[in-house]
Amino acid sequence: MWRTAEFWVAVSFLVFMGALIKLGVPGMITKALDDRADAIRNELDQARRLREEAQALLAEYQQKRRQADDEAKAIIDQAHIEAEAMKVQSAKSLQEMLERRSRLAEEKISRAEAQAIGEVRAAAVEAATAAAEKVLRARVPGKVGTSLVDGAIRDLDGRLN
Repeated sequence: MWRTAEFWVAVSFLVFMGALIKLGVPGMITKALDDRADAIRNELDQARRLREEAQALLAEYQQKRRQADDEAKAIIDQAHIEAEAMKVQSAKSLQEMLERRSRLAEEKISRAEAQAIGEVRAAAVEAATAAAEKVLRARVPGKVGTSLVDGAIRDLDGRLN
């Protein structure tokens, strides 16, 4: 049995294993594996924390986006309301301005008519007075006729104007 190769392989294996145990290699391997497991666990914990923070940030930004959308919609709605109010006010102002201008134009036309009527009356009075003067001077000759015509014309001017 001492002479077989298997025996010496087994002995050398046991000596090698004994040397490893004596040097503390299994403890170092265990420690290295434990350290590696702790490092992996820490990385996983850190990754989990980062993921949770990312989800929280995502939720926060989604909420901010919704709020911004709501604010934008409110601003647009308010702008539509203000535009409609401005449209109504502009239409009302335009209508009032047109009515005022129409009224002023009508008043101006009325004044022009009254002035034209006055001018026509004055011209008619002057024409009637001149015609009456010619007729009276032709029918009543002399100084009496002249004084009578002048007095009648003065009276007539006072009554017609």
